[in-house]
Amino acid sequence: MSHAHRHACTDPAHHVDDAEGFIREVERVCLERGLRLTPLRAEVLRLVAEAGRPAKAYDLLDRMRSVHGSVAPPTVYRALDFLLENGFIHKLESINAFVGCHHPATEQHSVPFLICDRCHAAVELEDSRVADMLEASARALGFQPQAQTLEVHGLCAECSEAS
Repeated sequence: MSHAHRHACTDPAHHVDDAEGFIREVERVCLERGLRLTPLRAEVLRLVAEAGRPAKAYDLLDRMRSVHGSVAPPTVYRALDFLLENGFIHKLESINAFVGCHHPATEQHSVPFLICDRCHAAVELEDSRVADMLEASARALGFQPQAQTLEVHGLCAECSEAS
């Protein structure tokens, strides 16, 4: 990745350290778009933002239950669906977990992720050329892409050094 395309968001803790700012940004975007960020949706968003690494749905559900007692799984899944559909979070398909989007003000978008198999950090790459190239290559073959998931597994720099 060239320096021109490098962005502070390539730090895996970019929004984790500022969960409140991330939530305020999502609230602002919801007001702008006329979306309803219910208290439950906001709480699920907060749990994802505060997790510090990809969060699995059942972990989010357990954390909700520890605060509220009985919480039905469908309510958490519906909140996750709302957050996904509006581009506020991403789902990492290969590990079935969720992370906050580094650009919650943009519409839902495809981004490549680097996922560490040791510490489970996930880095959202800032280079949109990767997703654009995959889509262009697919279209050149007559394929009509509907969705795109690109997740690269390996060891992050910190875990690589510890090896």
